[in-house]
Amino acid sequence: MKDILNTGKSHLGIEIDLLENYPKSKRDLNKRLSEKTEEDRKIARKFDARFFDGDRKHGYGGFEYNPRFWKPVVPTFERHWNLTSNNSILDVGCAKGFMLHDFMLAIPGIKIAGIDISSYAISKAMDSVKKYVKVANATDLPYENSTFDYVISINSIHNLPVDECAKALKEIQRVSRKGSFITVDAYRNEKERERMLAWNLTAKTIMSIDQWKEFFTDNGYTGDYYWFIP
Repeated sequence: MKDILNTGKSHLGIEIDLLENYPKSKRDLNKRLSEKTEEDRKIARKFDARFFDGDRKHGYGGFEYNPRFWKPVVPTFERHWNLTSNNSILDVGCAKGFMLHDFMLAIPGIKIAGIDISSYAISKAMDSVKKYVKVANATDLPYENSTFDYVISINSIHNLPVDECAKALKEIQRVSRKGSFITVDAYRNEKERERMLAWNLTAKTIMSIDQWKEFFTDNGYTGDYYWFIP
């Protein structure tokens, strides 16, 4: 396991957009800003069928595999970490396992695993990854220390309250052997903060970029990271 300094501080990884090739949303963000209600958020945060495959106002509005999303992203991770079939990765917040599926296609033989808090998503996981994914919480990953070479978590840990988000960071750090990458909702100024709060559907922990960096360091996170800013 990577050492975390006794002071509780850590050497934070690098800020890098490993999702640069993920297709940009064509959704009308202004319309979403005006439509979101607290009842919509309450339903979305259950992460059940309504969030993944129900009405668009509660989440994805139909969450199906499409290679145009993760297929162009996987090579970026492959280059960044020099991934080979000898490596292992964990996806924290894997949903139906679409990204894991594309990792398997791009790097035959790579060892994969995924967890998600949604029993619905795991029950609907792609056949190719179904035996590698399970229902679990990011605050208590069901793996031994340093089980995986790399851990990825895309727009997931911010869905936890701040104290649980801290636990999730420590768990990601604990089970990763070589590195990790996470993305979270963030903002750079007050205008972006107001937009994020109105746009947000599931996140419970939203901070500025500088606050997130301090939070990462205070909780011993040494992996790489980036932001989602609508």
